[in-house]
Amino acid sequence: MSELPADKMDSNAVVFDNEKSLRHITAPEDGNSVTRVSWGEDGEKPSEEELATLRHIGDKIPYSAWLVAVVELAERFTFYGLTGPFQNYMQNKRDDPRLPGALGLGQSAATGLQYFFLFWCYVTPLLGAIVADAWVGRYNAIALFTLIYICGLLVLFVTSLPASLGNGAGLGGLIGCMIIMGLGTGGIKSNVSPLIAEQYTRTKPALKVLTSGERVIIDPNVTVQSLYNIFYWCINIGSLSSIATVWLELKIDFWAAYLLPFCFLFVGFFTLVVGRKSYVVRPPKGSVLLDAGKALGMAARNGFQMDAAIPQFGEQFINELKRTLIACRVFCFYPVYWLLYGQMNSNFISMAGTMETHGLPNDLLFNLNPISIIIFIPIMESGVYPFLRKLRIPFKPITRITFGFFLAASSMAYAAGIQRWIYNTSPCFDFPLSCPASREGALPNKVHVAAQTPAYVLIGLSEIFASITGLEYAFTKAPPSMKSVVMGIFLLQNAFGSAIGIAISPTSKNPNLVTFYACIAGVTALAGTAFWFCFRHHNATEEELNQIDANNEEFKPRPAADVETAVGRFRSRNY
Repeated sequence: MSELPADKMDSNAVVFDNEKSLRHITAPEDGNSVTRVSWGEDGEKPSEEELATLRHIGDKIPYSAWLVAVVELAERFTFYGLTGPFQNYMQNKRDDPRLPGALGLGQSAATGLQYFFLFWCYVTPLLGAIVADAWVGRYNAIALFTLIYICGLLVLFVTSLPASLGNGAGLGGLIGCMIIMGLGTGGIKSNVSPLIAEQYTRTKPALKVLTSGERVIIDPNVTVQSLYNIFYWCINIGSLSSIATVWLELKIDFWAAYLLPFCFLFVGFFTLVVGRKSYVVRPPKGSVLLDAGKALGMAARNGFQMDAAIPQFGEQFINELKRTLIACRVFCFYPVYWLLYGQMNSNFISMAGTMETHGLPNDLLFNLNPISIIIFIPIMESGVYPFLRKLRIPFKPITRITFGFFLAASSMAYAAGIQRWIYNTSPCFDFPLSCPASREGALPNKVHVAAQTPAYVLIGLSEIFASITGLEYAFTKAPPSMKSVVMGIFLLQNAFGSAIGIAISPTSKNPNLVTFYACIAGVTALAGTAFWFCFRHHNATEEELNQIDANNEEFKPRPAADVETAVGRFRSRNY
């Protein structure tokens, strides 16, 4: 390990030593806090010319970040393993001749309930953000909401047993599970995304000489982008659990499909607890939502001038609030994107049920979406993005998000075409499974279910640009005191998309589905166009915005075991 001289490092640098623990040493020359590094790099601050001309690369990913990724993988394994069979569980009858079922609610009601669940799952992240920021910190919040999550899973497992379904407990148990499980997953969501990025503590670019002799820039922005690509890759590895659960649903029963993810969540909880001393966290400071609301109210009374609130709340807080509002404006088009995304979990599965599945579960093809993401993220991370950086071709966040919107719109246009194909095919044409020729729903229209493949793949590609970049943007543009809140607001856009889905779900039925999909495609394309024209100017200030907190010592990260939370203080006073 090498130690850099104090005059070669910024006084606020915070990095890991070889043991991955966070340590500060004092330079005798000026008393400033510096750290040891072991990256085998020059570590010098690059000049403006070097920043503009040298290739930018990512840094080494900390061990603790991989642990957080495993926790998220386990949580997503659980979530998608459970929700994969949901549409069949709700829509189809227990005695359906072709498809697994339990509650027999029909397509429109099942789709509406699915959207309600998604809505709830993406409202609760704001609560998780408040709990973390005000009282317990992100690490403890994740642990707390995981325990709540487990309670919801237990309710679903028990009420999906044949005896429970026979006694009419299925619907009540499902709704109870949705409420409890939505609270658990939402509380995890708003905290795990910032937590993984906080494991990387470098804030400023540095020079590095590769073994080839090439001089490059270690760029924190590139590293955070890589972190979120890894994070999203692990999410989609976890989401493949629905491959197993839909087969268990088909071959055994729903209780078996729900037991597997229930057990797997304990893997994530074990990783969270065992790795406690490895994580780097920021201590809770208190919820800023109340003060933010008061400041916004004061600004509104003064002609929407935010500076009018400075005398009461201070310049730093108001500047942070301004940054939060800028980040949140970028999110305002996302409800349209998430409305489109929600079709995969609902109407696409119902569409597959009207096609020739050749013995495959109709909800199996959903897994083509995460498989495409798992394949294409490494291609983008190791091939496309480095190639573009080498050619000095900027592919900044606003551009990536816009590209994601257009890919999503193309997937829905394709789905409209497939639906028209189904309607043009016998035996039931515009009313699949509903005519006498279908033999009471046993004979689907003669279109192979594999025709859905491009729709799932295109949505997967769109996520790499729109969803991953949205997570990255929410973290990098939010001030330290509001990162969980801003992440919660970003996730809230999914709830708004689900609310729109609930409102339009009565129209998602035959013979209206071609128009339904075409309208969503058109609205998404318009949203992508409007997004570009509204926010393209943010690309020009990307690096400047990312460097605002480079000198911020107030929220210095520390090992999780050393962070005193409000819970700990309460215990020390009362016991």
